[in-house]
Amino acid sequence: MNVTALVSIPVGVVVERYEATSPWLDYVWRPALVLAGIPSAAPWTRLDEAGGKTTFYAGPATIELYRTETANYRSNLESGAPLLWVVLRPTASEPPYKVLAVTADPAEGEASTEAGDDLVETVPMPATIAETVEAFIAQHHVERPFLKRERDRGGPAARVLRKDARESGQ
Repeated sequence: MNVTALVSIPVGVVVERYEATSPWLDYVWRPALVLAGIPSAAPWTRLDEAGGKTTFYAGPATIELYRTETANYRSNLESGAPLLWVVLRPTASEPPYKVLAVTADPAEGEASTEAGDDLVETVPMPATIAETVEAFIAQHHVERPFLKRERDRGGPAARVLRKDARESGQ
């Protein structure tokens, strides 16, 4: 089954670099915010530098919205402080990271933390993006009832044994 995004939201990712207090690291990096839309600045443009912290525009990304994930988007918005998950992948060269993904889906964001050396952090969701996600939910969400599955109490052999036990009066 091929699932394609129904809505794509272009965004720009801003990251911060802090001087590390560790003897093993020079800097600590973290996503700082996501901009609605893509700025005209080139990726890895220095935006600000003050007090040991430097801010960079890291580059563009696209938030993709899928009809099958509306329940996750809705729980994110209903949290009262909706978030975006930003995934940065180390490059082993300069610039030190590339923007891999930005998502509004908490499950996808959580899954991104499980693999490799990717840097995954949450940032506040801008209001304009939240409005787009909310409109998408209103248009595409289908409430799915919770269906409790019957527990399989063994395979066919176990059913035969239970039947035999009942028939023999045990």
